[in-house]
Formats: sequence, C-alpha cells, structure tokens
Amino acid sequence: MTQPLPLDGIKVIDFTQVMLGPSCTQVLADYGAEVIKVEKEKIGDLSRWSLGADPDGLNNPIFCSLNRNKKSLALNLKSEEARAQVLELIDTADVVVNNFRPGVMERMGMGYADLKKRNPGIIFAVGTGFGLEGPNKHKGGQDILAQAMSGVMERRSDPELPRAIFSTALCDYTAGMHLVQGVLLAILQRQKTGEGQQVAVSLYSSMLAMQMQEAAAHMMRGRDLNWGAFPLTGVFETTTEPFVMVGAFKENPLRDICTAIGIEDLSKEDRFRDFDAQAAHRAELQAIFKREFAKNSREHWLQRLEEVDILCAPVRTLAEALDDEQTIVNNMVIEAGETPAGKIRLVGSPIDMSAAPLTVRQAPPQLGEHNGEILSGLAPKKAQVA
Repeated sequence: MTQPLPLDGIKVIDFTQVMLGPSCTQVLADYGAEVIKVEKEKIGDLSRWSLGADPDGLNNPIFCSLNRNKKSLALNLKSEEARAQVLELIDTADVVVNNFRPGVMERMGMGYADLKKRNPGIIFAVGTGFGLEGPNKHKGGQDILAQAMSGVMERRSDPELPRAIFSTALCDYTAGMHLVQGVLLAILQRQKTGEGQQVAVSLYSSMLAMQMQEAAAHMMRGRDLNWGAFPLTGVFETTTEPFVMVGAFKENPLRDICTAIGIEDLSKEDRFRDFDAQAAHRAELQAIFKREFAKNSREHWLQRLEEVDILCAPVRTLAEALDDEQTIVNNMVIEAGETPAGKIRLVGSPIDMSAAPLTVRQAPPQLGEHNGEILSGLAPKKAQVA
C-alpha cells in the first residue's frame, strides 16, 4: 500500500476471544489499526482449541478465521507486573475491547472508570450477552441463547417446521459488526470533543435490532411479519437438487410462476386472487408448487422462472459457494500465510474499498508471537514471555 489505511495510527488493546469480539477487532485490524491481542499465557484465545487441539502446534482454522492482522501478547494477568505492562500499553492506546461478563475488567483494575482516569481519550468497547445492566447482565452470553431469547428461534418460515438452532453464529457476527460501528462512531466523536467514551453492544440487542421490521409491524399494527412465510416463497425439491423461489416485487407474481410451470393462472381463482387470499391459502399453493417442481430438474426450473423474471436461486453447499466464480471475483477467498500443513485460506472482507483494499500484513499469530516486540518498547521491566 502506498497510501495510509483508514485506521492507520489507531492502537487497539484487544482482550476478546471466541467470535463476537475478535470479529470486531479483525475488521479494525484489516483496515489499518494496530491490534494487540492480549491472551492468557499457555492457553490463549479459546478459539485456538476449537475443533480439538492442533497436534502440530499450527493455527486452528477457527482462530485463523478471526485473528489475521493482529499481534499476540501472552501474559499472566494475575501477575501485578503483567497488569502494569498492559496498563502502560493502554496509556498510549485509542481503543480497548473486551467481551467478558460485566465486572471482569473492573476486578482487574481495567474498567472504564479506571482507564478513563489514566487516558481520557480511551474508547472502551464492550460486547456482552445481554447488556451491562438489567436482570440478565451476568448471564453467560452465547449465540444460541440469544437466538432463543430474542425471538429469532421461534420465528420459522413454516409453522409446521420444528424450532431449530441457526447453523451459523448469526448473533456473534451481528453483534461484532455493531461493535465495529460503535468504535468507529466513537473515534469520529472523539475528533470533535477530544474525549473517549464507553461503547457497548450485546448479542440480545443485536438480534432485536435485526428484527426491526418485524418488531415495528408487531408494535404498530399487531401484525406478524415473516418474510420467509410469504405464500409464493419457499424451498422446493426437484428431480436433481433443491432451489429457492421468491415470488415478490411484481404486480402479479403468481401469474408468472404459473406461466413458468406451465399450468393455468391460479391468480384467477378467488382463493388466490391477491396476497391476503394467497397467504390464507398458503398451504394449498405450496402443495401445488411442490408437486409441479418435483417433475423436472433444478436447472430446468431456474431457467423457466428466470425467463419470466421470478427471483430464484440454487440451494448450494458452502463448498459450492466458495468455489463459485462470483466468490473469486469478489475477492472473498484470500491467503493469509502458510504452515507446513498447507496454506492458510480464509474468507476475505465483504467491504470493497477502492483506495483501501484488504491486505494481510500479519498472518494469524502464534500464541505470544509478539511478546518481545511489544514488551521491549515499555519501560525496562522483566518481560513475561509465554
């Protein structure tokens, strides 16, 4: 890069682990921030041990996916000397990020009130399960719990389907991106005021925010809004593989679907005359679609539906998506170093900036890899090496 990245000059002290916090600090690191990841010596971030121990001592894929472009500092924070070293780093930092339960940082003498006295410009970013206050503030935060308690798990595209856990860490990632937004907003406000602040997000609040349309429909109209349960939307099996169809954004999508299928226009029937009627008779419509789509291949139906401009797409595996040409064109698969076991291949950034393309300046670090580099810059003290 011949020009500065957006966050060049921003120093972040990162106490986070697993996903919510690391997904936030990786975005900050990707776009120029110096992120010093403070880890427990000999153990490190819990995600280093996901999928089982790594017998070769190489980076775990879960850890790698969340921690490129960061430096690792492994310390025993029960040691007064180690805490003093970290506080010295915080004195010259811009942001401190943690996703501990409320009270943990305070017990180490590193709560916001403590750090603000030392560094008035510090931005103290916190990710929790349910919030810093309230009846659930000390409840362990976890993605699946947030899915359940926020209403996300209860809402299904078909009421006959069993309640299920979403297979990707939806809450962690969403809250992590909200934490990124909060940190960036605080940096902008500090430019105006010179003062730092505390920024907090929670898994729970992020999931409620994700349901903003559905929540407004419920609170203002008493109506249950469920985009996945619309009458002309569904996943359908064929003679080959499944596909998804969304019959929307057209004057009479049912008529066009019937044209694609090669049956009489069902929208002429009173029971299917408009959206409300179709919704009331959704089960009947879906049964017709399932019966007809089961008669031919996925490729056949995708072509037929696209000819009449009905939104549709194949249901693919992650492996298929990663190999897709669009994925490559979008630079969504990157290399972040190499180990004796092979290349470290990761998902890239969905943010495409013409003047700040994603670069991997630091491979996901080994535990304590940067102890010497970081601690040598502090006042002369005995370095705590992992």
